[in-house]
This record gives sequence, C-alpha cells and structure tokens, in this order.
Amino acid sequence: MEQNTKLKPTHQAKVGIYTVGLKAYWPQFEGLRERIIEYVGFIAKKLEPYAEIYNYGLVDCSDEGHKAGEWFKKQDVDLVFCHAGTYVSSDAVLPVHQICKAPVIVLNLQPTTQVNYAKTSTGEWLAHCGACPVPEMSNAFERAGIPFRVISGLLGLDYTPAISVTNENTAHRPEAVRAYKEMKEWCLAAGVKRTLRNSRFGFLGSNFHGMLDMYSDYTMLQAQTGIHVEIIEMCDLNERVQKVTEEEIEKKLVEIKDMFQISGDSQADPIAKKPTDEQLRWSSHIAVGQEKMVKDYNLDALVYYYHSVPGNPYQDIQGGFIVGHSLLTANGIPCAGEGDIKTGIAMKICDTLNTGGSYCEIVTADYEDGTILLGHDGPFHIKISNGKPILRGMGLYHGKQGTGVSVEAKVMSGPVTMLGLTQTGAGKLKMIISEGISTDAEIMQVGNTQTHVKFPVDIDTYFTNWFQHAPTHHCAMSIGHNAELFVKVAQMMDCDYVVL
Repeated sequence: MEQNTKLKPTHQAKVGIYTVGLKAYWPQFEGLRERIIEYVGFIAKKLEPYAEIYNYGLVDCSDEGHKAGEWFKKQDVDLVFCHAGTYVSSDAVLPVHQICKAPVIVLNLQPTTQVNYAKTSTGEWLAHCGACPVPEMSNAFERAGIPFRVISGLLGLDYTPAISVTNENTAHRPEAVRAYKEMKEWCLAAGVKRTLRNSRFGFLGSNFHGMLDMYSDYTMLQAQTGIHVEIIEMCDLNERVQKVTEEEIEKKLVEIKDMFQISGDSQADPIAKKPTDEQLRWSSHIAVGQEKMVKDYNLDALVYYYHSVPGNPYQDIQGGFIVGHSLLTANGIPCAGEGDIKTGIAMKICDTLNTGGSYCEIVTADYEDGTILLGHDGPFHIKISNGKPILRGMGLYHGKQGTGVSVEAKVMSGPVTMLGLTQTGAGKLKMIISEGISTDAEIMQVGNTQTHVKFPVDIDTYFTNWFQHAPTHHCAMSIGHNAELFVKVAQMMDCDYVVL
C-alpha cells in the first residue's frame, strides 16, 4: 500500500441531462432547435469531470418525455438535470420523472445577461426565455408529488454562437460560476450516495461497552444508506496476522517511518513515551494483517473495537491497531474506533468527497483563545495533517485495555467542517453540520490527535446549539467549508440534517 493511493476507487454518480422545447417551434424558427441542443451539450461537457453524464438531448413532446424517462431509468441514473432551453408545455416534462424516479433539478440558465433589444426577433427571444416554463414545470411536479429543485443563473458559455445577436460569453460572471458550483456539488453528492450504496463496512469486534449513542441497527443503516455491514471476528484478523512475513513487516515499517515522525518522551505525560522498536515493529506487523483483511473482505470502510481481558492474545493485536488504521484511512478506507459505525459513515462521506474525515470528539475547550479542541486517540486522516503526524508509545490506552503506539497530530490550519451523524428517537439518521476555522495553537503531548477549532459563535453558545440536537459524541472533521455540499448529500440520501 502506497501513501496517497486509494485501495478502492469511489463511485462517480450517473447523472442524466436533457433539454426541452416546444415541437411546434422548430419549423417556425430556423436554428432554434439546434441552438438549445448545443446549449445542453455545453453543460454536459462542463459536468463530465464530476460524474458519468448521460445526455439524452431534446425532449419536445409527451411521447419524447416517455422515451427519455425509460432511457434514464435503463441507465440507472442517480440524478437528472432538466435544462429549460426554451418554453415547453409541462406534459412533455412530467413523464420523464414519473418513469425515472431519480431526483430532478431544473436548470434555469439564461444564455446572456441582456438581450439585444433593437435586434431581437421572436426566434432569438425564445432562445433566452428558459425561465418561462419553469413555473409550469414546478406546478406539475408539485401536483404529481415529485420533489424538485431549481438552479438559476447564467449558462456560462465561453463563446457566442454564430446565430446569436447578443454577447453570450458569460463564463466569468458570478451568476454562472455559482450555478456550476451548485451543479458540481449535486454531482458529487449523488456520487456519495452511489458510493455508500456499493460500500462494504467491516464491523470488527463490538461497540465500546455502555456507549449507548454508538449502538445502531445494521438493517436500519442498510435501509437508509445502502451500505452492507460485514461482521468480522478478531480470529479473522488473527488468521491473517499469523501469516505476515518478515519481508512484509520491513516494507510496512519503511512506509510508517516515511509517513510519521517518531516522538521522544513526552515532558508532561508519563504514559506517553518514545515508541520502542518492538512497538513500531508490532504496529507494522498488525498493519499488514489489517490491510490483508480489508482486501480479503473487499471492504470500503472499517469500524472496530475489542475489549479483551488481560492476557488475551487478541489484546496484543488490538494494541497495534491505531497506526494501521490511520494508514488505511489515508488510503480511502476510513476506520472508526469504539464501534462507531455512524461516524464511520460520516468519515466515508468526507473521504469520498476528498475532504478528509478525521475521527474526533471533544477534548477540551480553550476559553482564552475561544476554541474547542477536537480529536481522539486514533485513528487519524493523515492526508489532512498539519505537518507530519507524530507516533507516541502509550503505556496505556485510557479507558481501554492494552498498550501500543498512538498518533498525535492536528488538522491543517484553515476552514474546516464538522460532520456528525446521529440517530433520532424515531430511528432516522440525522446529519449535524458546522463550519469553523482550525488554528495552529499549542496542543497537549499525550499521544492523541487534537485540533483547535474556532466557530462563528462563542464556545458556550456552540455547545448549547450542538448538544440540543442529541449528537453522538464523535464526529468527522473535514477540511474546507463544506456545509452546502454536505446538505446536498443529506438531501440526496433523504437524511435529516441541521446546520449549526
């Protein structure tokens, strides 16, 4: 396994797109049909980096709407963009979405900022009146019980078609930039839904005993997210650990030393020491076994916890977990400790969007700096680290059995977004989303990840707002301000959400 190489690829969304117009127009206005088909082709091309695009072309009557709906359904699209090219009667549009149940977003994208009033003919005007049919479509969708959304703005062409009598080069305009940002985010959000639907989450061991917020029904999770939960025993991992070769251990040690900084003894904490060669070698040994297990079970994520009795051989195995699980997390297999599968899903969402997703809980608050420290004793998403993460030898894992090596690090400074995934009393998953700024403030030398985060409100107000939504005590930290993107993921998944 090499750094920055994902063990398994994520899934791009399959996104349908089509444009609309009134069939009666084509013999009346030469070039109008071809013009709006050119427009939708331009949009499709712009979206290709973010999804598999299925461009049906033109829908201009109810018969064509039925054909388009069947075609999109056959392609198994996750999302459909309906480009309002010009006026169309809603009986052409509604069948598309009665047949294909994927979410629909209407694109109201005007080709120009302003028509040429002195030279505009009826045919020219019709190429710019995409907003005209949107109310009619909206009414039909509402009465048919079909949820819909609308993105309005400018088409964003970087040229002007020869047929046009006005300037259509609007690529630089904020109305175009914003519209394509929204479309990109919808494509990425749909990709998260498809990725989860095809994901296999390993559950190794059990929940941390007594953490009631961690407990969840696997069937409920599959019903609401599509993930498959593969229950794995410690003996499954042990079998692979026993087969690890000396050559594999040495190779993994090189990877670990390249990725991490090896600490000295902590000046403050007597249980946090420089890792011994034996501890590093054992962490390397376990990391090889962990990777083999992930590959053998074809996993996309791993959730784990094992609370052994003293002297149990499996206690030694779990003592070496954190380094290997951090390596896996960095390579696209998020690993969540304490059996927290809901936070594991939140981490997978962040990782699928290439925004990180490091495992966190409240560490402490700093009322002098106005920050909340968030982190954990592992694992850590190395790709969003502020510098090289540090490995510390731990004389004990607080509240747990065993000893081993832990990761001490903080997330890079700048915008961050916390994504918590909790469960309501009604059994519904709920996302808790909040944006903040991580700072490069001093952290404790205790072998835990810690990041100072300053939120837009004072500490106590933030705590009050956060706690009232009954979160789990873990969450995933991502880099960037991603609230709008995470909201779209929640909407694609039909998941409750709140933005703090």
